[in-house]
Amino acid sequence: MNAITKQEVGLPALQMNESELLTVLQSSLYPGAAVESIKMVLGYCRASGLDPMQKPVHIVPMWDSKAGSMRDVVMPGIGMYRTQAARSGVYAGITEPEYGPDVTEKLGGVDTTYPQWCRVTVKRKMADGSVADFTAIERWKENYAVKGGKEKSIAPNAMWAKRPYAQIAKCAQAQALRMAFPEIGAQPTADEMEGKSFTPEFIDNETGEIKPALPEKPAYTKASLDKNKSAWQAAIEGGKKSANDIIAMIETKATLTEEQKKEIRSLTTTPEQEEEHANS
Repeated sequence: MNAITKQEVGLPALQMNESELLTVLQSSLYPGAAVESIKMVLGYCRASGLDPMQKPVHIVPMWDSKAGSMRDVVMPGIGMYRTQAARSGVYAGITEPEYGPDVTEKLGGVDTTYPQWCRVTVKRKMADGSVADFTAIERWKENYAVKGGKEKSIAPNAMWAKRPYAQIAKCAQAQALRMAFPEIGAQPTADEMEGKSFTPEFIDNETGEIKPALPEKPAYTKASLDKNKSAWQAAIEGGKKSANDIIAMIETKATLTEEQKKEIRSLTTTPEQEEEHANS
C-alpha cells in the first residue's frame, strides 16, 4: 500500500466530539457555512483519512439547474492534490506556471485583462527509474468563474478579476497533478468549479480533461411503442431490419425496459430471427 492510499489514523480533530468539532469548523475554517454542509466535509474527511483542520476540501455553492436553486458541494482543494502527490514517494517536482499572451476584452461590460492560457508540468518518477512529464494547458476563458447574480453577468467574479494569473495557475496545476497521479482522485477542485452550474462531470483518465457527463436519455413511452409496432413488424417481415436493429436504434435516443425489449423481440416471425434474438 503506497502513501497515497494509506489512511492516517488517530487524527486529533476526528477524535473530538462531533458537535464540538462542528462548532470549531463553523467558527474558523468554514464561517457562515450550514451545519449540514460541514457534516458533509467531515464525512468526506473520515472516508479519505484526511484532517479537516487542514481544510483539504472546500464547500462550493453551485447552481443546480434541475432543482432550480443553489446547493453546497464538497470539493477538494488544490492543496489536497499537492499534499497527496508529495506523499506518494514518486513526485519529482512541478514547473513554474507559464502564461500565454495577455488579452483585454469586455466581459459582462467590464474591461478584463487575462492570460490566454497557462501551462504547468508535473514530473513523476516511473518504475524503471525514468522521470515522466505530464503537461496540462488550461485556457482562462474556459475556467474563469462568472459573477452571475440576478443579472446573470458573465464578468469574472471578485477573485478571478483580482487574481487572473493565480487562479488559472491553480486550475492548470490541478489538471497536471491528476494526469500524473490519477490514483489521487478524479474530482475537479473547488477552484476549477467555482461559479459553475452543478452538472454531473467526469475526468478523462487519458487526457485529464474535465468533461460534462452525457445527459440522461428519456424513457421510451408505451404510446410510442404501440404507435410504431406495426411499422417495425413490416420491416422485420420484409427482412429490412431485425428486432435487435430496432432496439439499438431506439437506445441511441431513449432507454428501454426489459419488458419493452421483450415486446419488440416478440415481433420476430422467422426461425432464423428467433435464433438471432436467442443468441443476442
